[in-house]
Amino acid sequence: FLEPLELCYRSLCDCGDRSIADGSLLDFLRQVSTFGLSLVRLDIRQESDRHTDVLDAITRHLEIGSYREWSEEQKQEWLLSELRGKRPLFGSDLPKTEEISDVLDTFHVVAELPPDSFGAYIISMATAPSDVLAVELLQRECRVNQPLRVVPLFEKLADLEAAPAALSRLFSIDWYRDRVDGKQEVMIGYSDSGKDAGRFSAAWQLYKAQEELIKVAKRYGVKLTMFHGRGGTVGRGGGPTHLAILSQPPDTIHGSLRVTVQGEVIEQSFGEEHLCFRTLQRFAAATLEHGMHPPVSPKPEWRALMDEMAVVATKEYRSIVFQEPRFVEYFRLATPELEYGRMNIGSRPSKRKPSGGIESLRAIPWIFAWTQTRFHLPVWLGFGAAFKHIIQKDFKNLHMLQEMYNAWPFFRVTIDLVEMVFAKGDPGIAALYDKLLVSEDLWSFGERLRANYEETKSLLLQ
Repeated sequence: FLEPLELCYRSLCDCGDRSIADGSLLDFLRQVSTFGLSLVRLDIRQESDRHTDVLDAITRHLEIGSYREWSEEQKQEWLLSELRGKRPLFGSDLPKTEEISDVLDTFHVVAELPPDSFGAYIISMATAPSDVLAVELLQRECRVNQPLRVVPLFEKLADLEAAPAALSRLFSIDWYRDRVDGKQEVMIGYSDSGKDAGRFSAAWQLYKAQEELIKVAKRYGVKLTMFHGRGGTVGRGGGPTHLAILSQPPDTIHGSLRVTVQGEVIEQSFGEEHLCFRTLQRFAAATLEHGMHPPVSPKPEWRALMDEMAVVATKEYRSIVFQEPRFVEYFRLATPELEYGRMNIGSRPSKRKPSGGIESLRAIPWIFAWTQTRFHLPVWLGFGAAFKHIIQKDFKNLHMLQEMYNAWPFFRVTIDLVEMVFAKGDPGIAALYDKLLVSEDLWSFGERLRANYEETKSLLLQ
C-alpha cells in the first residue's frame, strides 16, 4: 500500500514540485511506514451461544445429532477430532438463519482483512472449554490464515467459579497448548457478575478467580494476561485506576494487564493530551508498584469471613432482585429502564433478548436506571445483610473487619467505593420517584428497600 504513495512522491519530484511532495504527502508516507494502515487493533466480541447455534446447525446438517444437546465431553471430543483433521466441515449448502450468517460473515471479514487489523476474539458469557475450541474451529473453517487469539470472558458468578477448571482442561490438551504457545489471555467481567450476585460477592469471586487462574497457568508454564472488563461506574466495577490495580491479588499482573475503558469515561481519561498522559502515567505507575511492592495476601481467617459474608450477600441480593415477585414491576415503574431501549445512545441493545426480565437486561441500563433515581441499589444491596450476619454471630468479627480494612487493599478499596456511592446517593429522590410513578400497592416495597439502604449505610460506618 506504500507503492501508490511513493509513485505520487516521485512524480511530484520529477515534475519540479518537490516543495509539495515534501509537505503533507511526505508526512503521510512516514505515518504509513511507521503505523501501517491500522493504528489500533480491533477486538471481535461475540456471545458463546451464537457460536453454539452455528455448530448446532452444522451438526444437524451433517445428520450427526444436535451439538447443543451434547454433553461438554462430547462437544470437546468432536471439536478436537475436527481440529486435528483437515477435511472441510461444511459447504455453501449449509442452511443459515440471519443470526448464523451474521456470525460466519464476521469470520469471513476477519479472513479477508490484513491480520494486523485485529487483536483478540472475545467470547462473552463463556462457560466451558468447548466455547474456546468452537471459535478455533470456526476460524479454521472460515479460512482465517492467521487465527486471532481466543479470549474467554467469564462473567457470571458460577462461570467465574468454574473458570480455573475450564482453563486447566484447555491446557491439558496437547493441540491447544501448541496453539497458544505459552501465552493465554482471560477476560473477567465486572458488570454482569455484579448484576448476577451483587457487588460484594462479585468482587470477592473476581479476586479468588484471578488467584486460581494464575495458579493453573503457572502449573502448565503459560504466561497469563488478565483482561479486566471493568465498567465506568462502581456498580460495573469502576473506580480510580491506581487503586483498582493496587488492590488486585499479588502475583496476578507481572508487568502487564488489559482493561476496558468505557465510552462514558473515555473523555475524562483520554479527552485531552494532558489527561491522556496522566491516565497512562497512572496505569504504568500502578502496574510497576504492584510488581515491586505486591499487596498483602489475605489471612485464612479473612478468607473464611469473606466466604461466609459472600454467601449471605448473594442470598440477600438474589432474594430481592430475582425471587421477589414484585421487584420487576417496581423496577420498571420507579426507574426509566423501559425508556433506554428507545434511546439511540448505546452501541448495543439494552437487552440480550427482546423478551425476559432482569436476566436478559444488560448491565449498562441496569446500573443507569438506578443511578437516575440516585438509589444505586446494585452497588450496596447485600452488603448490609452480610455485615449484620457476621457481627450478630460474633461481635469480635467487627474488629476483624476493621483490621481487614486497615491492612488489606482489596477490602479497603471495595468498602471505600461503596461509601463513595452512599455519599452520592439520596433515598429522598428515590422516594419522590416512587410517589410520582409507582402504584400505591408497591410503596411499601420501596420503603422496605430504603430502610435496607439506611441500615447498610449505618453498618458500613462502624
